[in-house]
Amino acid sequence: MKIETSRKRIVNFSTISLTDIVLLLLIFFLLTSSFVVQPGIKVKLPKAATGAQDESDKIFLTVTRQERLYLNQTQVTRDELATQLRQLLTENPSRLVVIRADKDLSLEATIRIIDLAKLAGAERFMIATDAIL
Repeated sequence: MKIETSRKRIVNFSTISLTDIVLLLLIFFLLTSSFVVQPGIKVKLPKAATGAQDESDKIFLTVTRQERLYLNQTQVTRDELATQLRQLLTENPSRLVVIRADKDLSLEATIRIIDLAKLAGAERFMIATDAIL
């Protein structure tokens, strides 16, 4: 005698595992796309609500946390800074010197750099900041 069972196979396609994989891929691509490398010198600028960017006819003086000096993307020593800055200021002494100092750099170290620039003949200064979002 044959006994019938009431259990039947359910033939349905479950999309839950496929949805999990797609979600994980989406998260992966979102996270990796945010790591865009910006060329240049790594400096964490302080934040300000009135920050604006204008790079016309300016001299950029960047100071890193380790007090490395960069004059317009070129690394210089303290001794070379005065001579190279003097050469840049010969044609227009009223050019604006933008100080891009790391936010973790002490105020005293920043003032020393500004003094070096003043001795080289710079008259106008501006301290660069990042805008607060």
